[in-house]
Amino acid sequence: MSSTTLPATVAERLAPTEEAFLAAARATAEFATAETGAGEPEFSDEVIRENTGHDWAEWVELIDAGPGREAGHTAIAVWVHENFDVNGWWAQGVTVSYERLVGLRLPGQMADGTFTVQKNKTVEGDREALRAWWVSDDARAALLPGLASTLRSKPEAKQLKVAISGTDGAALGTVGLSVDEAKGKLKINVSHEKLPSSAAGEAWREAWGQWLDALAEAFAA
Repeated sequence: MSSTTLPATVAERLAPTEEAFLAAARATAEFATAETGAGEPEFSDEVIRENTGHDWAEWVELIDAGPGREAGHTAIAVWVHENFDVNGWWAQGVTVSYERLVGLRLPGQMADGTFTVQKNKTVEGDREALRAWWVSDDARAALLPGLASTLRSKPEAKQLKVAISGTDGAALGTVGLSVDEAKGKLKINVSHEKLPSSAAGEAWREAWGQWLDALAEAFAA
């Protein structure tokens, strides 16, 4: 058996996750309209005031009077950084939360309007074997039952990205897998990008949770 061959025992454990993937694919089609809406900021008034000098009501007033809501994420972040002695990290935090507060961005929503969700789990397992399966077209087909996928990154990349689609050929976003060693175990992180809505994102978050649980069981068997 080559290192790029998915063992039958692993494939059997993962096979039931096809149902979760198909349900998430249906949710992606059903909730395909990008969303906006008011949301909660990432940090409390106390935390943001301590680190930037202003609370959220003040930031909303300042940005509205400055670059304004139509300026776009990058321009707002640059303006905050350059005008208020706020470092780049906090400038991004201010901008993301501002967008949430005024209804421009929801949690998990990117600047282009799409959504990204992540799921991770620490398991026992073989890091190189998992990476080899993920970059192999044949192994990945069994690793991701019910989905078609195309490798979008170099095999040696830290985060291995694939574009996924359903059995009908409909695009379902891009999935990145990263596997890090942590105290003798593996920390597996799945990042699913380019989703059309928060509802689709939650469906995929649940599906990836089931997939990671099944993978952990397969490694432990």
